[in-house]
Formats: sequence, C-alpha cells, structure tokens
Amino acid sequence: MSPAAIQHGGVRWSPVVLREMATTAEVSGQLVPNEDRTARLGAPAQARVLRVHVQVGDRVARGQPLVTLQSAEASTARADYDKAAADLSARRAAAVYARTARERAERLLAAKAIARQDLERAQADDELARSELARASAEVARTRATLAQLGVSSAAALASGLMVVRSPLAGVVLSRDAAPGTVADAGAALVTVSDPSTLWLDLAITEQAVSALSRGARVRFTVPAFPTDTFEARVVSIGGAFNAETRMLPVRAIVQNAPSKTGPKTGKLRAQMFATARIEGAERRASVAVPESAVMLLDEKPVVFVVRANSDGEPNGPVRFERREIVRGGTSGGVVQIISGVKAGELVVTDGAFAVKSEFSRTKLAEG
Repeated sequence: MSPAAIQHGGVRWSPVVLREMATTAEVSGQLVPNEDRTARLGAPAQARVLRVHVQVGDRVARGQPLVTLQSAEASTARADYDKAAADLSARRAAAVYARTARERAERLLAAKAIARQDLERAQADDELARSELARASAEVARTRATLAQLGVSSAAALASGLMVVRSPLAGVVLSRDAAPGTVADAGAALVTVSDPSTLWLDLAITEQAVSALSRGARVRFTVPAFPTDTFEARVVSIGGAFNAETRMLPVRAIVQNAPSKTGPKTGKLRAQMFATARIEGAERRASVAVPESAVMLLDEKPVVFVVRANSDGEPNGPVRFERREIVRGGTSGGVVQIISGVKAGELVVTDGAFAVKSEFSRTKLAEG
C-alpha cells in the first residue's frame, strides 16, 4: 500500500506484546435445543393427517394450530362429553327437587303433619341426589379433559372427528414429521417446536480442564458461522463420571440467545451448530495478545495483517502487508489472546485493519 492509501485508511501498527492472561483449554462442543423449552408433539390418537399448518423454520405463537387431524376417537370423546353434560343437567334438577322435598318435609314434621320416617326418607333422597350430582360433575370434568387432550374444542368435531394440535409455547419449528393424507398412530411424532431464546451448549472436556469448571462458571466459545464473534454460556451441569473410552467429561452450559437491540451478538445462534469453547484456568501466564480491532475476518477465517517491509516503522514508502491466519483464545478488556499465528515482536496492524482488508479483497478480485 502507498503512503497515501495508508494515511487515508488510518492504518497504524504496533509490535505484538506478551500479556499476563489466564491459561486456556480448547474443547469442542455443539449447540442443541434447550429441552426444557422444547415441545415434541405427537398424535393424541390414531388419526389421519388432514393439514399441516407450518413449515420447518416458521415462528409460531403459543396456541397456534400446527396440525389438523381426523379421528373416530374425537367423535366418540365429543359424544361422551355431551352425554355427561346432559346427565349433569338432569342430576342438577333432581338435586334441586330433592332439596326442596327435604325442606318441605322438615316444615311438615314441625307442624306434626307427617311421620318422622317420611322426613328421613326425604333426607336420604337428598343425600343420594347430591352424590349423583357430584358423580355427574366428575364425569363432565373427565370427558372435558379428554377433549382437551385430543385437541377437540368445537361441536363440529362431533360429526367430523376433527382434532387440532396446537403449540404449547412460542418458538420456532425445528422439525415436521407429519404429512397430509398419512395415518399417524397414537404418539407418532408430528412437529417439534423449540424456544430459541436459550440454547444448550454440550461440551466434552478433558481431565486437565475439570478444575477450571464449576456450576455457574462462564464459558466463552466461537462458532464457524461467526468466527470473529465470541459468545458466552453459563455452566448448568457437570457430568458425574468420565467416559471410559474417550476419557472426556460431559458438561452442559446454557446460552442466552434472545434477540436484543443492545446485544448485537444475540439471536444469531442456531441449534446443531458446532462450537469451539475456550475454558480459562486459574493459572495465568504470558501469552501473545493483540487488540481486538486487529482481528479481521477474511475468506471466513480470522486473520491479522503483519507488516513485512517498512522503514523503521514509518510509512515513508510503500509498505507490504501479509495476511496471517490465527487461532483465537479468550478476549479480555478488548485484548484477544492469540494461541497461534503470530509471535511477540512482529508488527501487526492495530488501527485501520479494515482498509488493509479491503485492499486484499480488491487485489483478489483484480487477479480473478
């Protein structure tokens, strides 16, 4: 780059330094749905799939219809409910009559117009009527619960046998196993919905890294889709035993992924992404470090730009820059730990790295 281009882009560089930073262990992991906020919905009874209302990736609201089914069990359940409701009405009327008859018998006995056994008979009839009313109420509650379980909510289901499977939570459709026209057995998978505002990060750590982790500890990680971004997770569980074959310990952390105006990194992650977590140990040692502004993403890989030729560090002539792929460590206070890629003392662009990146991209296009 010419001195004019360097000045125009505000390009500045400085030597790579060593800083006291926590030791870092790098482990592999994977983002998976938070099962505590995931619903795997199945067919409530054997039924024919009439319509699937959603596609994979759709955002759904709580209570939104997902699948419409048709089943003889839905018609039977609705008929049972209507029968129970009619019986409840009859039992309620009988209970009112029995209570009135008992009250009348009590008044007549007080006037010595009937025998005591007539009052006792009226009291027994009243008790029986109330028991029958309680039984009828319980039967209505049972049949209503069956309707709710089957997804039957309208009188139209009596004739058509329709059932509607609705989303129990707001989230994203992860999978769709239902297909219109097919017959689904009871319990067969239909749709999976998950709330992506939180995800689980499953890790497998070595024995050497165990001492650095505890429940509630923070873990920093990166994903290939956003290699220049560093995300955080909080450890929620640590395995009780190592895998006998791999000698790795399962660890699970929770990731906050809800979209936010103040957090540009949130809302970007997806389930099943692979991740590389860096666990900081208690020990601190001198590590190669550069300002966060020095790290750029070029050809989807994190790089820094190393100065290859200049005069005493002053841009009084054309300056050559070399792109250098790096492996990032942790980030602390705007400083990035470099695990490999550059050495202490090398001159690295710290300001105006984007201008150097643009020049590399322009040169690549010209060569193409």
